[in-house]
Amino acid sequence: MGAIVRQIGERELLLGAACIVALLLFSLISPYFLTATNILTVLRNCNELFLIGLGMTVVLGIGGIDVSVGVVMGLAAIAVGRLLQADAGPLLSGLAGPLAGGVIGLVTASVVVLGRIPAIVATLGLFGVYRAAVFLALGGAWLSGLPTDLTSVLGAPVLGIPVALPVVAIAYLIVFVVIRHTPFGLHVLATGNSEVKARLSGVSVRRVQFTAYVISGICCGLAASFYIATYRNVAMTIGGTLALEAIAAVILGGTSILGGRMSLLGTALGVLLLRILQNGLLLVGVPSLWQPVVTGLLLILVLGTEAGRGRFDAASLTRHLRRPGRQGAAG
Repeated sequence: MGAIVRQIGERELLLGAACIVALLLFSLISPYFLTATNILTVLRNCNELFLIGLGMTVVLGIGGIDVSVGVVMGLAAIAVGRLLQADAGPLLSGLAGPLAGGVIGLVTASVVVLGRIPAIVATLGLFGVYRAAVFLALGGAWLSGLPTDLTSVLGAPVLGIPVALPVVAIAYLIVFVVIRHTPFGLHVLATGNSEVKARLSGVSVRRVQFTAYVISGICCGLAASFYIATYRNVAMTIGGTLALEAIAAVILGGTSILGGRMSLLGTALGVLLLRILQNGLLLVGVPSLWQPVVTGLLLILVLGTEAGRGRFDAASLTRHLRRPGRQGAAG
């Protein structure tokens, strides 16, 4: 058992146990929870947050933050939807999501890294800019009734499981290999631990920071393709709570808000726990209005626990937020 803890990590084991407890609890309260249909619904609802959380893990790992990710997904979703309307086909339309997300990620990276503006300030500002862009692109009306081309591809079952889930798993595997087995992964963690030391060690800190935000944008764009495949519409309020959910899931999974410590498995488990709680609460009659409250309370609980263990304090967090693009071990 001790070897398993060392390889996987205590946080991941605790999250896995929490997911099991939540599954058992809601299955006892609601007869509709532990059914094949509902479990597939929970997993399908995880797709977008899995991908956005994946990118957010890298951004937090370098010590950054991005509160505009939900609206970035919205802009990319509009690009996907417009191509579907133009009969561009599922392949081109689906690829338009990560491509558009990557371009928007370049904009975010330029403002944060090249503009040397604190990440929280820059991305809050960009949230407003991107939100206005969504409104203008939609012309004040929903983009709805989209063709089912992408839905047919990503929703197709493989051994009873929608093909979307293996695609998400492949995305996680790619990022895991990059972080664990390439110099870039080491540079991400070195930058997150100490920008100065990383720079003195020969790490191109700005390039690492820039790449992290672009990766996050690509993940948001891929999430947009999944979103369109599932819902076939884009509302003007799209992605409003996704940033909060992504940050909560990533930190819940063991990634440090100060950078330098990451857990991709923890992020996946954090997303799964959030979606299980949200789905279970709906089935037991709790209004969806309370879902952000649960997410926020979980975030406060985890940060409070981290503070209690001395992993960060208010002074270090303040210094962190003041540093433009301040970034920063993969667990």
